[in-house]
Amino acid sequence: MAKYGMSMCVLGMSLEYKGKVGFNALWPRTAISTAAVMNLLGGAHSVKASRKVEIVADACYIILTSDSKTNTGNFYIDDTLLRENGVTEE
Repeated sequence: MAKYGMSMCVLGMSLEYKGKVGFNALWPRTAISTAAVMNLLGGAHSVKASRKVEIVADACYIILTSDSKTNTGNFYIDDTLLRENGVTEE
């Protein structure tokens, strides 16, 4: 339900502010290695299986530096976006 709600906000705001501000969603393909993963989802083993925060940050940078007047109303997966922009290795 949370992703659905976020999706509706992205679509609505991207239309309302089209040509002025870009609204997009960025989702990680897997869990992100954070304190919550370490403390709540299984400790060190979960951290090893989780995505590094830098991967999500790099994908976010691609979105934030794109043309916000034309890049709006999109839903991105972090590693797919990176691969589509020529990033193939960490």
